[in-house]
Amino acid sequence: MTTAAGTIPDTPLLLIDLETEQGVTGRSYLFGYHKFLLGPLGALVQSLGEIISSDPLAPLDLDTKLRRVFVLFGDKGLATMAISGIDMAAWDALAVAARLPLAEFLGGTRRRVRTYLSLPMLELEEAKAAAIQAADEGWSGLKIKIGWPRLMDDIAVVRAVRSNLPDEMALMVDYNQTLSVAEAVRRATALDGEGLTWIEEPVRATDFQGLARVAAEIRTPIQIGENLMDVFEMAEAFKADACDLVMPDLAHIGGVTGWQRAASLAQLAGKPCSGHVFIEASSHMLSVTPTCDWLEWSDMASPLITEPLLMEGGHVMPSGNPGTGIEWDRDAIQRFKPPGS
Repeated sequence: MTTAAGTIPDTPLLLIDLETEQGVTGRSYLFGYHKFLLGPLGALVQSLGEIISSDPLAPLDLDTKLRRVFVLFGDKGLATMAISGIDMAAWDALAVAARLPLAEFLGGTRRRVRTYLSLPMLELEEAKAAAIQAADEGWSGLKIKIGWPRLMDDIAVVRAVRSNLPDEMALMVDYNQTLSVAEAVRRATALDGEGLTWIEEPVRATDFQGLARVAAEIRTPIQIGENLMDVFEMAEAFKADACDLVMPDLAHIGGVTGWQRAASLAQLAGKPCSGHVFIEASSHMLSVTPTCDWLEWSDMASPLITEPLLMEGGHVMPSGNPGTGIEWDRDAIQRFKPPGS
Protein backbone atom coordinates (compact mmCIF):
# COMPACT_ATOMS: atom_id res chain seq x y z
CA MET A 1 0.00 0.00 0.00
CA THR A 2 1.46 3.33 -1.12
CA THR A 3 0.32 6.43 0.75
CA ALA A 4 1.51 10.02 1.09
CA ALA A 5 3.02 8.93 4.43
CA GLY A 6 5.08 6.11 2.90
CA THR A 7 4.87 2.64 1.38
CA ILE A 8 4.01 -0.64 3.09
CA PRO A 9 5.50 -3.34 0.81
CA ASP A 10 4.23 -6.39 2.71
CA THR A 11 1.30 -7.47 4.87
CA PRO A 12 2.83 -8.78 8.10
CA LEU A 13 0.14 -10.59 10.08
CA LEU A 14 0.17 -12.08 13.56
CA LEU A 15 -2.31 -14.96 13.82
CA ILE A 16 -3.80 -15.61 17.24
CA ASP A 17 -5.37 -18.83 18.53
CA LEU A 18 -6.95 -18.68 22.00
CA GLU A 19 -7.61 -22.21 23.26
CA THR A 20 -9.97 -23.12 26.10
CA GLU A 21 -9.83 -26.13 28.41
CA GLN A 22 -13.07 -27.32 26.79
CA GLY A 23 -11.34 -27.59 23.41
CA VAL A 24 -12.86 -24.46 21.82
CA THR A 25 -10.51 -22.21 19.85
CA GLY A 26 -11.06 -18.52 19.25
CA ARG A 27 -9.19 -16.91 16.36
CA SER A 28 -8.14 -13.43 15.39
CA TYR A 29 -5.25 -11.65 13.70
CA LEU A 30 -3.35 -8.39 13.90
CA PHE A 31 -1.78 -6.35 11.12
CA GLY A 32 1.77 -5.49 12.19
CA TYR A 33 2.42 -2.77 9.56
CA HIS A 34 6.16 -3.61 9.53
CA LYS A 35 7.87 -6.99 9.69
CA PHE A 36 10.12 -5.90 12.54
CA LEU A 37 7.05 -5.28 14.73
CA LEU A 38 5.79 -8.85 14.54
CA GLY A 39 8.38 -10.19 16.98
CA PRO A 40 7.64 -7.69 19.78
CA LEU A 41 3.91 -7.87 19.12
CA GLY A 42 3.90 -11.66 19.20
CA ALA A 43 5.95 -11.74 22.40
CA LEU A 44 3.54 -9.28 24.02
CA VAL A 45 0.49 -11.34 23.05
CA GLN A 46 2.13 -14.50 24.42
CA SER A 47 3.06 -12.76 27.69
CA LEU A 48 -0.43 -11.35 28.19
CA GLY A 49 -1.86 -14.77 27.35
CA GLU A 50 0.13 -16.27 30.21
CA ILE A 51 -1.31 -13.67 32.61
CA ILE A 52 -4.88 -14.77 31.83
CA SER A 53 -4.18 -18.46 31.19
CA SER A 54 -6.21 -19.67 34.19
CA ASP A 55 -9.00 -17.08 34.01
CA PRO A 56 -12.61 -17.68 32.92
CA LEU A 57 -13.41 -16.75 29.34
CA ALA A 58 -15.05 -13.42 30.22
CA PRO A 59 -13.81 -10.75 27.76
CA LEU A 60 -14.91 -7.75 29.84
CA ASP A 61 -13.00 -9.05 32.86
CA LEU A 62 -9.99 -9.96 30.73
CA ASP A 63 -9.93 -6.47 29.23
CA THR A 64 -9.96 -4.90 32.70
CA LYS A 65 -7.22 -7.20 33.98
CA LEU A 66 -4.91 -6.70 30.99
CA ARG A 67 -5.28 -2.93 31.01
CA ARG A 68 -4.30 -2.84 34.67
CA VAL A 69 -0.97 -4.34 33.64
CA PHE A 70 -0.21 -1.15 31.73
CA VAL A 71 -1.49 1.45 34.23
CA LEU A 72 2.02 2.75 34.98
CA PHE A 73 3.47 2.18 31.52
CA GLY A 74 0.52 3.22 29.33
CA ASP A 75 -1.76 1.05 27.22
CA LYS A 76 -1.29 2.65 23.78
CA GLY A 77 0.47 1.35 20.69
CA LEU A 78 1.49 -2.30 20.72
CA ALA A 79 -0.12 -2.79 24.13
CA THR A 80 -3.53 -1.77 22.78
CA MET A 81 -3.06 -3.99 19.73
CA ALA A 82 -2.11 -7.00 21.83
CA ILE A 83 -5.10 -6.53 24.17
CA SER A 84 -7.38 -6.05 21.16
CA GLY A 85 -6.15 -9.19 19.45
CA ILE A 86 -6.75 -11.28 22.57
CA ASP A 87 -10.17 -9.68 23.05
CA MET A 88 -11.24 -10.50 19.47
CA ALA A 89 -10.13 -14.10 19.91
CA ALA A 90 -11.95 -14.36 23.26
CA TRP A 91 -15.25 -13.13 21.81
CA ASP A 92 -14.78 -15.45 18.84
CA ALA A 93 -14.31 -18.40 21.21
CA LEU A 94 -17.48 -17.53 23.15
CA ALA A 95 -19.53 -17.31 19.96
CA VAL A 96 -18.03 -20.55 18.63
CA ALA A 97 -18.90 -22.28 21.90
CA ALA A 98 -22.48 -21.00 21.55
CA ARG A 99 -22.51 -22.13 17.89
CA LEU A 100 -23.63 -18.68 16.77
CA PRO A 101 -22.21 -16.12 14.35
CA LEU A 102 -20.69 -13.28 16.36
CA ALA A 103 -23.36 -10.74 15.38
CA GLU A 104 -26.10 -13.07 16.62
CA PHE A 105 -24.17 -13.92 19.78
CA LEU A 106 -24.04 -10.18 20.51
CA GLY A 107 -27.82 -9.99 20.24
CA GLY A 108 -28.20 -8.76 16.67
CA THR A 109 -28.57 -10.24 13.22
CA ARG A 110 -26.16 -10.51 10.35
CA ARG A 111 -26.84 -7.88 7.72
CA ARG A 112 -25.36 -6.82 4.43
CA VAL A 113 -22.92 -3.95 4.89
CA ARG A 114 -22.10 -1.63 2.02
CA THR A 115 -18.45 -1.86 1.14
CA TYR A 116 -15.89 0.32 -0.57
CA LEU A 117 -12.64 -0.67 -2.20
CA SER A 118 -9.54 1.05 -0.81
CA LEU A 119 -6.74 1.83 -3.27
CA PRO A 120 -3.23 3.25 -2.79
CA MET A 121 -1.84 6.42 -4.36
CA LEU A 122 -2.01 6.03 -8.13
CA GLU A 123 -0.77 8.14 -11.02
CA LEU A 124 -3.46 9.71 -13.18
CA GLU A 125 -3.81 7.01 -15.85
CA GLU A 126 -3.56 4.20 -13.28
CA ALA A 127 -6.26 5.90 -11.23
CA LYS A 128 -8.57 6.10 -14.24
CA ALA A 129 -8.10 2.41 -15.01
CA ALA A 130 -8.63 1.44 -11.37
CA ALA A 131 -11.85 3.46 -11.22
CA ILE A 132 -13.23 1.77 -14.33
CA GLN A 133 -12.35 -1.67 -12.95
CA ALA A 134 -13.90 -0.91 -9.55
CA ALA A 135 -17.11 0.26 -11.21
CA ASP A 136 -17.21 -2.87 -13.38
CA GLU A 137 -16.76 -5.06 -10.29
CA GLY A 138 -19.78 -3.45 -8.64
CA TRP A 139 -18.31 -1.82 -5.52
CA SER A 140 -20.56 0.61 -3.67
CA GLY A 141 -17.68 3.01 -3.19
CA LEU A 142 -14.02 3.65 -3.89
CA LYS A 143 -11.35 5.34 -1.76
CA ILE A 144 -8.07 6.63 -3.14
CA LYS A 145 -5.00 7.91 -1.34
CA ILE A 146 -3.93 11.43 -2.25
CA GLY A 147 -1.42 13.97 -0.97
CA TRP A 148 0.67 14.57 -4.06
CA PRO A 149 3.30 17.35 -3.86
CA ARG A 150 0.99 19.72 -5.78
CA LEU A 151 -2.65 20.40 -5.00
CA MET A 152 -3.41 20.47 -8.70
CA ASP A 153 -2.35 16.82 -8.92
CA ASP A 154 -4.74 15.86 -6.11
CA ILE A 155 -7.56 17.61 -7.94
CA ALA A 156 -6.65 16.04 -11.27
CA VAL A 157 -6.68 12.50 -9.83
CA VAL A 158 -9.98 13.08 -8.01
CA ARG A 159 -11.64 14.44 -11.13
CA ALA A 160 -10.29 11.63 -13.30
CA VAL A 161 -11.60 8.99 -10.91
CA ARG A 162 -14.97 10.69 -10.34
CA SER A 163 -15.56 11.02 -14.09
CA ASN A 164 -15.07 7.27 -14.51
CA LEU A 165 -17.45 6.22 -11.74
CA PRO A 166 -21.24 5.94 -11.87
CA ASP A 167 -23.05 8.82 -10.16
CA GLU A 168 -24.37 6.49 -7.45
CA MET A 169 -20.89 5.18 -6.56
CA ALA A 170 -19.28 6.94 -3.60
CA LEU A 171 -15.76 8.38 -3.80
CA MET A 172 -13.62 9.02 -0.73
CA VAL A 173 -10.05 10.33 -0.36
CA ASP A 174 -7.45 9.78 2.35
CA TYR A 175 -4.49 12.04 3.20
CA ASN A 176 -3.08 9.67 5.85
CA GLN A 177 -2.31 12.49 8.32
CA THR A 178 0.25 14.19 6.07
CA LEU A 179 -0.91 17.83 5.93
CA SER A 180 -0.51 20.81 8.21
CA VAL A 181 -3.76 22.36 9.38
CA ALA A 182 -3.36 25.35 7.07
CA GLU A 183 -2.55 23.17 4.07
CA ALA A 184 -5.42 20.84 4.91
CA VAL A 185 -7.84 23.77 4.87
CA ARG A 186 -6.42 24.94 1.55
CA ARG A 187 -6.62 21.55 -0.12
CA ALA A 188 -9.94 20.49 1.38
CA THR A 189 -11.51 23.79 0.35
CA ALA A 190 -10.31 23.20 -3.21
CA LEU A 191 -11.86 19.71 -3.14
CA ASP A 192 -15.24 20.97 -1.95
CA GLY A 193 -17.71 20.46 -4.76
CA GLU A 194 -15.85 17.49 -6.27
CA GLY A 195 -18.49 15.02 -5.14
CA LEU A 196 -16.50 13.42 -2.32
CA THR A 197 -18.24 11.39 0.37
CA TRP A 198 -15.46 12.26 2.83
CA ILE A 199 -11.90 13.48 3.29
CA GLU A 200 -10.04 11.20 5.69
CA GLU A 201 -7.35 12.13 8.21
CA PRO A 202 -6.09 15.31 6.53
CA VAL A 203 -3.93 16.12 9.58
CA ARG A 204 -2.50 14.20 12.52
CA ALA A 205 -5.24 11.89 13.79
CA THR A 206 -5.12 13.14 17.39
CA ASP A 207 -4.85 16.86 16.57
CA PHE A 208 -8.50 17.31 17.44
CA GLN A 209 -8.34 21.11 17.47
CA GLY A 210 -6.72 21.14 14.04
CA LEU A 211 -9.25 18.68 12.68
CA ALA A 212 -12.06 20.77 14.13
CA ARG A 213 -10.76 23.82 12.28
CA VAL A 214 -10.67 21.90 9.00
CA ALA A 215 -14.15 20.45 9.58
CA ALA A 216 -15.57 23.88 10.38
CA GLU A 217 -14.19 25.53 7.24
CA ILE A 218 -15.22 23.02 4.56
CA ARG A 219 -18.43 21.38 3.43
CA THR A 220 -17.08 17.90 2.69
CA PRO A 221 -17.38 15.59 5.75
CA ILE A 222 -14.20 14.78 7.67
CA GLN A 223 -13.57 11.11 8.53
CA ILE A 224 -11.23 9.91 11.30
CA GLY A 225 -11.00 6.91 13.61
CA GLU A 226 -8.60 4.21 12.50
CA ASN A 227 -5.82 5.69 14.65
CA LEU A 228 -7.89 6.38 17.75
CA MET A 229 -6.38 4.10 20.37
CA ASP A 230 -9.35 3.85 22.73
CA VAL A 231 -12.86 5.15 23.33
CA PHE A 232 -11.49 7.96 25.49
CA GLU A 233 -9.72 9.43 22.48
CA MET A 234 -12.92 9.03 20.47
CA ALA A 235 -14.86 10.90 23.15
CA GLU A 236 -12.29 13.71 23.07
CA ALA A 237 -12.57 13.91 19.29
CA PHE A 238 -16.35 14.20 19.47
CA LYS A 239 -16.15 16.83 22.21
CA ALA A 240 -13.83 18.91 20.01
CA ASP A 241 -16.08 18.52 16.93
CA ALA A 242 -13.04 17.05 15.20
CA CYS A 243 -14.99 14.92 12.71
CA ASP A 244 -18.28 14.37 10.99
CA LEU A 245 -17.82 10.61 10.64
CA VAL A 246 -15.92 7.96 12.58
CA MET A 247 -14.20 4.73 11.58
CA PRO A 248 -12.83 2.59 14.45
CA ASP A 249 -10.15 0.00 13.87
CA LEU A 250 -10.75 -3.20 15.86
CA ALA A 251 -7.05 -3.59 16.68
CA HIS A 252 -6.78 -0.03 17.99
CA ILE A 253 -10.13 0.62 19.65
CA GLY A 254 -9.96 -2.40 21.96
CA GLY A 255 -11.27 -5.32 19.96
CA VAL A 256 -14.93 -6.35 20.17
CA THR A 257 -15.21 -4.95 23.70
CA GLY A 258 -13.84 -1.57 22.66
CA TRP A 259 -15.93 -1.49 19.49
CA GLN A 260 -19.18 -1.95 21.40
CA ARG A 261 -18.30 1.04 23.56
CA ALA A 262 -17.27 3.05 20.51
CA ALA A 263 -20.51 2.21 18.70
CA SER A 264 -22.47 3.51 21.69
CA LEU A 265 -20.46 6.75 21.65
CA ALA A 266 -21.09 7.14 17.93
CA GLN A 267 -24.82 6.59 18.47
CA LEU A 268 -24.93 9.19 21.25
CA ALA A 269 -23.04 11.68 19.08
CA GLY A 270 -25.10 10.90 15.99
CA LYS A 271 -21.98 9.99 14.01
CA PRO A 272 -22.16 7.49 11.12
CA CYS A 273 -19.77 4.68 12.05
CA SER A 274 -17.69 2.73 9.52
CA GLY A 275 -15.28 -0.17 9.94
CA HIS A 276 -11.57 -0.10 9.13
CA VAL A 277 -10.32 -3.38 7.61
CA PHE A 278 -10.40 -6.70 9.60
CA ILE A 279 -13.36 -7.47 7.38
CA GLU A 280 -14.24 -10.82 8.97
CA ALA A 281 -14.89 -9.34 12.43
CA SER A 282 -15.71 -5.77 11.34
CA SER A 283 -18.65 -6.96 9.24
CA HIS A 284 -20.17 -8.60 12.33
CA MET A 285 -19.56 -5.51 14.45
CA LEU A 286 -21.11 -3.19 11.88
CA SER A 287 -24.16 -5.46 11.84
CA VAL A 288 -24.78 -4.53 15.50
CA THR A 289 -23.74 -0.87 15.21
CA PRO A 290 -26.73 1.52 15.37
CA THR A 291 -25.12 4.11 13.06
CA CYS A 292 -23.59 1.56 10.67
CA ASP A 293 -22.16 3.25 7.56
CA TRP A 294 -19.37 1.62 5.47
CA LEU A 295 -16.87 -1.25 5.60
CA GLU A 296 -13.43 -0.60 4.18
CA TRP A 297 -12.47 -3.64 2.14
CA SER A 298 -9.01 -4.98 2.85
CA ASP A 299 -8.94 -8.75 2.54
CA MET A 300 -5.38 -9.06 3.76
CA ALA A 301 -6.00 -12.34 5.65
CA SER A 302 -8.20 -13.95 2.98
CA PRO A 303 -5.38 -16.13 1.55
CA LEU A 304 -5.04 -17.73 4.99
CA ILE A 305 -8.74 -18.42 5.61
CA THR A 306 -10.61 -21.48 4.37
CA GLU A 307 -13.84 -19.58 3.59
CA PRO A 308 -12.91 -15.96 2.88
CA LEU A 309 -15.58 -13.28 2.63
CA LEU A 310 -16.68 -12.11 -0.80
CA MET A 311 -18.08 -8.80 -1.96
CA GLU A 312 -21.39 -9.21 -3.75
CA GLY A 313 -23.40 -6.35 -5.21
CA GLY A 314 -21.32 -3.74 -3.44
CA HIS A 315 -22.03 -5.29 -0.02
CA VAL A 316 -20.57 -7.90 2.31
CA MET A 317 -22.56 -10.36 4.40
CA PRO A 318 -20.80 -11.51 7.59
CA SER A 319 -20.02 -15.21 7.76
CA GLY A 320 -22.86 -17.43 8.95
CA ASN A 321 -20.41 -19.83 10.59
CA PRO A 322 -19.90 -19.73 14.37
CA GLY A 323 -17.85 -16.80 15.66
CA THR A 324 -16.32 -14.53 13.06
CA GLY A 325 -16.06 -17.42 10.62
CA ILE A 326 -12.26 -17.56 10.66
CA GLU A 327 -10.80 -21.01 10.10
CA TRP A 328 -7.12 -21.11 9.20
CA ASP A 329 -5.89 -22.75 6.02
CA ARG A 330 -2.85 -24.43 7.55
CA ASP A 331 -1.25 -25.24 4.20
CA ALA A 332 -1.49 -21.60 3.14
CA ILE A 333 0.02 -20.47 6.43
CA GLN A 334 3.02 -22.70 5.83
CA ARG A 335 3.46 -21.26 2.33
CA PHE A 336 3.36 -17.67 3.56
CA LYS A 337 5.44 -18.07 6.72
CA PRO A 338 8.81 -16.32 6.40
CA PRO A 339 11.87 -18.62 6.41
CA GLY A 340 13.05 -19.58 9.87
CA SER A 341 9.84 -18.56 11.64
